[in-house]
Amino acid sequence: MSEKSWRDFTDDTVLAWLQEPSYPSIRYYTLRHLLDAPAEDSEMVTARRAILTEGPGAEILARQRPDGSWLKEERDYGPLYKSSVWQLIFLAELGAEGSDERIRRGAEHVLRTMQAPDGSFPSLGKYSGNLMCMEPQTVRALLRLGYGDDERVQRGLNFLVGMVSDNNFECRYNKNVPCSWGAVKALRALVQVPAHARTQGIEGAIHKTAEFLADGDLVHANYPTPKGQISKHWFRFSFPRSYHSDILEAMLALNAAQYAGDERLRPALDFITAQRKELKRQGQEPIRAWKSANVLTGKLLVDLDWRSRGGPSKWITLLALMVLKDWSGSA
Repeated sequence: MSEKSWRDFTDDTVLAWLQEPSYPSIRYYTLRHLLDAPAEDSEMVTARRAILTEGPGAEILARQRPDGSWLKEERDYGPLYKSSVWQLIFLAELGAEGSDERIRRGAEHVLRTMQAPDGSFPSLGKYSGNLMCMEPQTVRALLRLGYGDDERVQRGLNFLVGMVSDNNFECRYNKNVPCSWGAVKALRALVQVPAHARTQGIEGAIHKTAEFLADGDLVHANYPTPKGQISKHWFRFSFPRSYHSDILEAMLALNAAQYAGDERLRPALDFITAQRKELKRQGQEPIRAWKSANVLTGKLLVDLDWRSRGGPSKWITLLALMVLKDWSGSA
């Protein structure tokens, strides 16, 4: 972003708000990604450790069963947002340390009960099969939780590459045309693989998916849809996301694929900055920040962004500033 720095869209009040200790994940990401704290920074180390002892991360782990699962009656991705795989997905989003024994038990449970012989993580419920909006989220969570060298996750990653390269990230629930939501999810998973560990197939899948998203013009969403209608979810930021996606998540994925500064994405950057508003805070002064659509509030075992209902969202503000910072650095 050549015209302005990301700091032109924030101030000390916002940064202090994001660093409040009440939400360790947001404090950790703010220190790491916005303020560039070194790896050994004591405040950042403390914040990351607190992800598992305070706030939603601790609440999720407190609900885990002794066998590593979260529910007695569950099947793969169901009940939606509440089964074990979703808890791993959300813990990974929160920045949890995958070396924690409880998380390892959860990951082993998911690998043991969900993975098919071909390496995939299919849905067995109403929307059955290998879904582009679901499959990558499981792979991404396992990669983020430290399972990148595990042979089982490598097979899952190879299956995902095939879904992109061979099947063109098509979805039968999208009339067998490429799915933009699935493309975002796939890209976010693929870029988790460190550059030095990427095969030619992974690099090709990253390029193909990123180009599809960039060429489609995120703001106008010129992507194939069954009825020619764009979902309202695409234009409404929310955290966490599930099978749907939005412009902000797409930009996070594209930035991670080194597309920050690509002029095709300039309208999307402007769209994100335009969503920043003067928002009221209960009992405090208003703040210039971003709101969340709170799509999943009330649907999770543990809500991750419930405090933002009707007011500013720490998560969306953090993620928007991360996108803007990447563009500042691309000039």
